Amino acid sequence: MDLIYGIKDKPKVGKVILFALQQLLAIMAATIAVPAVVNSNSGTALSASAALFGAGIGSIVYLLFTKGRSPVFLGSSFAFLPSMFSAFAGAATLGLTQQAGYWGLIIGALMAGLVYVIIAIVVKFCGVNWINKLMPPVIIGPTVAIIGLSLSSNAVGDLMKSNIEGGSVYICLLCGLVTLGVTMLCATYGKKMGKLIPFIIGILAGYLVASIFAMLGKATNSSELAVIDYSAFKNCGIFALPKFTFLLGGGEGLKAITGRYLIAIFAAYVPVAFVVFAEHLADHKNLSTIVGQDLLTDPGLTRTLLGDGVGSIAGAFFGGCPNTTYGESIACVAITRNASTISIWGCAFACIIFSMISPLVAFLETIPSCVMGGVCIALYGFIAVSGFKIFQTVDLNKNRNLFVASIIFITGVGGMIVTFGAVQIRTVACALILGILTNVMLSGEKDEVAEEEAKAE
Repeated sequence: MDLIYGIKDKPKVGKVILFALQQLLAIMAATIAVPAVVNSNSGTALSASAALFGAGIGSIVYLLFTKGRSPVFLGSSFAFLPSMFSAFAGAATLGLTQQAGYWGLIIGALMAGLVYVIIAIVVKFCGVNWINKLMPPVIIGPTVAIIGLSLSSNAVGDLMKSNIEGGSVYICLLCGLVTLGVTMLCATYGKKMGKLIPFIIGILAGYLVASIFAMLGKATNSSELAVIDYSAFKNCGIFALPKFTFLLGGGEGLKAITGRYLIAIFAAYVPVAFVVFAEHLADHKNLSTIVGQDLLTDPGLTRTLLGDGVGSIAGAFFGGCPNTTYGESIACVAITRNASTISIWGCAFACIIFSMISPLVAFLETIPSCVMGGVCIALYGFIAVSGFKIFQTVDLNKNRNLFVASIIFITGVGGMIVTFGAVQIRTVACALILGILTNVMLSGEKDEVAEEEAKAE
């Protein structure tokens, strides 16, 4: 891919600010969705602004470990949602307070991060060749594609979702399609900055259309026309420090931690960390294809793992959510052809600043789901297409490759999830694990073409 800005390029300050805001808009919905899901499931009070702050801190840690050579943002990980549920459920089962559960989130992220550190040490001494053999393009390509395809239902669901009860699905669809259409037109026909910030322009266009319908709905007293909820602006103030997770836990919550609870946290988080490691590899393979540089070699898998692991620990300390590399961020790099890590630095600092400015947080929270759905159709689609590009040179005439790709696609698109007690192996991880096992099982397939060439010689 011909990049407009490479990894080491430094755009002007004004452009960096716009690029940072675009990355922020791309990752924002998913980052603040994780604490919202945990709150609705566990009756907790995790803060969306704290999750945003934690994602910014985690991304800065990642950039420091990778020496600013890997242009990807770390956001709240959906893979750890069952683990986070278990942290509070385990505390309740053992008769501990909810405050102990908040510390369970932090301790769980610490355990998961240490898994990454251990794997990073192994990679440091053993290299990455074994990983390339274990996961060749025929495995990585379909897995990356599945990351995008498995999220497709979320994008379509959001496209037709109103933020207000009674909002018309047709108005939602129109707002979402306007967002998608403007984004595509800017990315394809835009001049200079228009081509570099299509998501910002698209989201603002969708927000404007939704606001017009909201005003029409208020004027005609029709709830169907309103798909945007402005209640977040009420009494939001100007500045507010996020409710950090360690503050929610407090000293008493930490003192309540018991040995049995630590074992429960270990069982909930550590197995998932190995699963997310596989997604870490897939994301960096995908990003390497986009930027035209093998990130597993430079800055190196050891550095990316350390950055991801330690970044998750730091992010959870403030926001409660372990972090992970975001496909939305990678897709943003692919679509805009801007791989400058300065943009990621800017996004990380923007997250920290925005999390403390109440009106800005309120604005982000009022962006309608249908508008974000329109953007995500493009983002998730690009992730899927990037996966197809990775394995387009794979010889599918070989049964081995055909079976590996087929199994990954079918189990991935089918949404396979396997649960062992408190541990849940989600779709992408299931597809990847089965793909690896199939590849190993069929590794004895003979290369008939090579044999024929050898005989001819």
